[in-house]
Amino acid sequence: MNLTKSSIMASLLALTSMASCEKAAEETIIEQPQVKIENGQFTPEALMSMGAVTDPQVSPDGTKVLYGVKFESIEQNKSNRELWVVNTDGTNPVRITKTPKSEQNAVWINGGNKIAFLYPNGDKMQIWTMNPDGSDRKAVSNIKEGVDGFIFSPDEKKVAFISQVKWGTDAKDLYPEHKKANVRIITDMMYKHWDEWVKTIPHSFVADYDGNNVSNAIDMLKDEPFEAPMKPFGGVESLAWAPDGKSIVYVSRKKTGKEYSLSTNSDLYQYNIETGETKNLTEGMMGYDTCPRFSKSGRYLAWLSMEHDGYESDMNRIFIMDMQTGEKKHLTSEWDYAADNIEWSPNEKAIYFTAPYLGCTPMFKIDIENLKIDTVASGEYDYAAIVPVNDDTIITLRHSLQEPNELYVISNGETSKLSNVNDELLAQLNNVTVNKVMVPTTDGKEMTTWVVLPPNFDSSKKYPAILYCQGGPQQPVSQFWSYRWNLRLMASQGYIVIAPNRRGLPGFGSEWNAQISGDYPGQNMKDYLAAVDFMKKEPYVDAEHIGAVGASYGGFSVYWLAGNHEGRFKALIAHAGIFNMEAQYLETEEMWFANWDMGGAFWDTDNKVAQRTFACSPHKYVKKWTAPILITAGELDYRILSSQAEMAFNAATLLGVPAKMVLYPDENHWILKPQNSLIWQKEFFGWLDKYLKEESK
Repeated sequence: MNLTKSSIMASLLALTSMASCEKAAEETIIEQPQVKIENGQFTPEALMSMGAVTDPQVSPDGTKVLYGVKFESIEQNKSNRELWVVNTDGTNPVRITKTPKSEQNAVWINGGNKIAFLYPNGDKMQIWTMNPDGSDRKAVSNIKEGVDGFIFSPDEKKVAFISQVKWGTDAKDLYPEHKKANVRIITDMMYKHWDEWVKTIPHSFVADYDGNNVSNAIDMLKDEPFEAPMKPFGGVESLAWAPDGKSIVYVSRKKTGKEYSLSTNSDLYQYNIETGETKNLTEGMMGYDTCPRFSKSGRYLAWLSMEHDGYESDMNRIFIMDMQTGEKKHLTSEWDYAADNIEWSPNEKAIYFTAPYLGCTPMFKIDIENLKIDTVASGEYDYAAIVPVNDDTIITLRHSLQEPNELYVISNGETSKLSNVNDELLAQLNNVTVNKVMVPTTDGKEMTTWVVLPPNFDSSKKYPAILYCQGGPQQPVSQFWSYRWNLRLMASQGYIVIAPNRRGLPGFGSEWNAQISGDYPGQNMKDYLAAVDFMKKEPYVDAEHIGAVGASYGGFSVYWLAGNHEGRFKALIAHAGIFNMEAQYLETEEMWFANWDMGGAFWDTDNKVAQRTFACSPHKYVKKWTAPILITAGELDYRILSSQAEMAFNAATLLGVPAKMVLYPDENHWILKPQNSLIWQKEFFGWLDKYLKEESK
């Protein structure tokens, strides 16, 4: 081929233009998607157009709130989080960033004259600063492996941050002469976790900060092969500066490999900035110790603590330590519910916290002297953040089954709304009705069950119904709002949604919560069937067209119910569920979970609890499967491998049961990417409509 100089130049210009267009497309800023609402119908597209309000931070003078709003773009197949500031009385909301990538971990510094945040600089996240109006942005860190989170010292002369360090040995370390080899050489457990083959682990660092640059970083766990914070979800909530700036408390489970996989025994470690010495503050406390929080003066340290090693869903207790005497005090010894989101009151007399409680998540406070617990905010809502402004005012996030998070202020017992990110969209949607129904159980108790009725509900008509099976297995069915498993969205498609707080869920006492451990196929399954049977008696429920859906433990529930429902269900959907318990025991990565919940290993023939668990594995009931089943999973899910979905689909197909499997090669336990998520919703409702609506015509 003969190429002239002009043709070469034209080709180069074309390539340059194409590259510029591609870069411009990549740099397109994601705004709130515009979705057309027709006849008030709530659709998956409308759900994905809603903004997610997160991480409120109050300015030092208590007059403003900094927060983030995340929107998703179906077209770009990604999300973006921007920063806003609003007055604490709800006036003058101002967007202060407009960038193509997400600002994270934003906090006030320099007396409220600056904001620090995480943002990419090249291919790594770094610490940036800017003015409160978004101007004068500049990167102040240049950490080789990037920054995953940070927290400034009280005098802001130092910063603690999280970054990744190399973990393990790969083939290139052992055989440097074979540079093109792609081999994993594994000698211990925890080689993979959640959705990654583990090559790095997080460490906590401390560095100097002069107002312009982060420098002289020191690894607080130098040469230690331990995570601080803990994977996969630990972040800056695992770090706490002492108010005098002389030490940092961090959370770590100082174990590796097999020992790590079997234990939940994390501890709080105090690192002395001057000497570099580390002290274990919670030695001998055997479960998870997390969420350290210093009181304003530094006299007390509060934290959340679980009692039992290996039980990750144990009840979170609130402890405090007198840092002068070392004395520990259990504040919630008479409180039979799990605590979360702890924060000190400014006067140091009480600790605020949230807790699942009777199907909702109210906010409480406990007096550290007399241990009296008062309700700060309640109602049929979930409170999801606590940011005290003063002793009478708290900034919070609140959501319900009806609407996503928005900012609220609680002042002198009154709750007022500060943000209105989703109000305009919600106002266009037909309302659903949420009823709290008390269902009698087979063992003579009552079970709180949320029943969500479709828009324009008419009790003289019959509606198909969906049993919602919760995951966890010990996560509350409260007033939660999900961008995936959204009960309002389900009801808006013309279904009655039945959401029981079956055995094993928090908010109803420790006995109710703990009952499920070692009893997966037992009372909680009876609870599900009791809820279905109770609702079938209602004249507006089409008893011949009820489905069951669920993810994770909810997926296990669907698989188990598939072989034990005695004709109750006409359609099933299982996402990321356990199908074969024996395979799951050896496929999953966190062995403490498998041991506690299943009772032990399947080869332990003297272990009656374990033997009962494995004898009742869902795969042993497949010959009784009759209902059509949709099975979905992410191939990057290392908690419950996609092989579980493949086994279930193959079994159903070989048995002649109508089945469909939808796999996501680039998703983990959750389906997160916008276009994947939209396809998941379309498959979800397509399957239900086919077998619960079309068959009823």
